[in-house]
Amino acid sequence: MAAAGGLRVGDLVWGKLGRYPPWPGKIVNPPKDLKKPRGKKCFFVKFFGTEDHAWIKVDQLKSYHIHKEEMIKINKGKRFQQAVDAVEEFIKKSKVPAPTLLEDKNKHKSTEDRKQNSSVTEISEYITRKRGRPAKDEKDTLPESTTVKRMVTGPGSGFEWKQVKTDPHFHHFLLSQSEKSGASSASARTLKTTAEEEAESTSIQPADSTANNGSVSPTDKRIGFLGLGLMGSGIVANLLKMGHTVTVWNRTGDKCDPFIQEGARLGRTPAEVISTCDITLSCISDPKAAKDLVLGPSGVLQGIRPGKCYVDMSTVDPETSIEISQVITSRGGRFLEAPVSGNRQISEKGMLVILAAGDKLLFDECSSCFQAMGKKSFYLGEVGNASKMMLIVNMILGSFMASVAEGFTLAKIADQSQEVLFYILSQGPLASTFLDQKCQNILQGIFNPDFLLKHIQKDLRLALAMGDSAKQPTPMAATANEVFKKAKALEQSENDMSAVYLAYNQ
Repeated sequence: MAAAGGLRVGDLVWGKLGRYPPWPGKIVNPPKDLKKPRGKKCFFVKFFGTEDHAWIKVDQLKSYHIHKEEMIKINKGKRFQQAVDAVEEFIKKSKVPAPTLLEDKNKHKSTEDRKQNSSVTEISEYITRKRGRPAKDEKDTLPESTTVKRMVTGPGSGFEWKQVKTDPHFHHFLLSQSEKSGASSASARTLKTTAEEEAESTSIQPADSTANNGSVSPTDKRIGFLGLGLMGSGIVANLLKMGHTVTVWNRTGDKCDPFIQEGARLGRTPAEVISTCDITLSCISDPKAAKDLVLGPSGVLQGIRPGKCYVDMSTVDPETSIEISQVITSRGGRFLEAPVSGNRQISEKGMLVILAAGDKLLFDECSSCFQAMGKKSFYLGEVGNASKMMLIVNMILGSFMASVAEGFTLAKIADQSQEVLFYILSQGPLASTFLDQKCQNILQGIFNPDFLLKHIQKDLRLALAMGDSAKQPTPMAATANEVFKKAKALEQSENDMSAVYLAYNQ
């Protein structure tokens, strides 16, 4: 008997999970001991090309056959193609004829009509409301921004579904990058509102995140990426997952191997990557390395020709960024600085915050790349502005980390439980994923790198120099910098920034 929406057990479908591309699967009967989630109607789907499965809501499922050509056009990743091949092999072996386009459309027509009429009604109501705070009885009826966007998108717009949370009964690699705690989500919503209000009154222009916009349609431009460190590796992984064509290079070539296996191409030198790609991004450790990458032998500059685009995502001082911009543009190239706020885990989850400045058109052309790697992008104007803002952000981050380490040390000396301190902090206004991770590191005495200690110390040093140049005292950051320098002297450079705790306990 056909289930709601015209779907039933045995149907081949496209299942949409969170912010990731629609994936081919088959509706199957769930294990007897697996309870169906409460709420909207859903089906248990086994995904092709993986050993994963999930409860998927009806409004996140579409017929495989009717949307096949559409999905193949907008998703080009290697894993995706392998999954599609697995579906086709299944169809061939099972000898089940695919329904004709007319049959499949008729099967789902009534459901689609209901959805479209519902969306039009919601939009009409939304447009007619007055701007400003809604009345109390309206708060729960205002449509999400995705409701409006659903009516204006192109191919694949049927998959602009709402964000979903991970079901406790399964884990799927497509969902592994979309989870956030309730507290973090609430904070993010507050920050987003503040940032967008600020943007309306200044030149700051935030770009929407993929978490809000749904799946990403990858640019058809060839993307290059230089530097596969803690941050770069996560960025490239997400570019590939979202179907971008990527060429990679790293100083130590073995770091490229995992990405080549996932469909990336290998560039022998930075110059070669620049010359063969339309837009090349880089994420390098410090100002010297960033300049060497551009000006050194077989460097970026040797591959620059008129129209070639270079996006430097390294955290450097504004002077370095301006210098790189000048040499790139002097050869007819286009330049954008775009340092990122986050760490290894955030990079892997595709939830970075990108601060960009420089060529505005290039910023727009990088939209799908930024959406793949981050939750929010900001355009801050002329080159140098993004570097300045990034150093300020990391100055605050480093100073906060030093304060946390100092507080845990004092708790220990004062015979107070560090575990209780952590719990108290996690229940108060400082609660955050960052605080949770760093406190856990301190309590366990394990400092596996998520944000290298040497890098946060470098950022503190550059922020202090920026303060000196502006004749602005930064005593808190100066003190934190000294503590991190002591931690470096204790050979903690390659550990996580939370290892600064050891500087207080040696």
